[in-house]
Amino acid sequence: MATVNLSDYRPLKINNASSFRIGIVVSEWNDFVTYNLRDGAIEVLKKEGIPIDNISVFPVPGAFELSYASMQLCKQGNFDAVIAIGCVIRGETSHFDYVCSAVAQGIKDCNILSDVPAIFCVLTDDKKEQSIARSGGALGNKGVEAAVTALQMIEFKRNIS
Repeated sequence: MATVNLSDYRPLKINNASSFRIGIVVSEWNDFVTYNLRDGAIEVLKKEGIPIDNISVFPVPGAFELSYASMQLCKQGNFDAVIAIGCVIRGETSHFDYVCSAVAQGIKDCNILSDVPAIFCVLTDDKKEQSIARSGGALGNKGVEAAVTALQMIEFKRNIS
């Protein structure tokens, strides 16, 4: 588990990023975390020159629904990358394990079954305080990291085409 801030943003200076279209699927469950992740991702995308009109945000009820929504966006072919944003905080039952595993596998499937990079930005923390620290707190903002990853994967795809 990271105990240092890994979210320091350094401009990527990607050529023609203004043409990129990014889909962001964001869970409304634990929105006190997910909205911070979403905002961090959008801020980086805009700094890299992506117009706000090229960033589409799609809310879904919870983390489990991220896989379905992300796959639909990947299959559409309208986006250069899809970022799946969620937060699952461990509770008293094994529900946490099932949801985390299903979402991870679902986003992995998006990457295998489509040509669109799907970025996994789902916090899976034991405590609320850990999620807060990773969504703009002391340990950075994983939404920033997800946006950087999306841009790097678009550039990767562009370089191998």
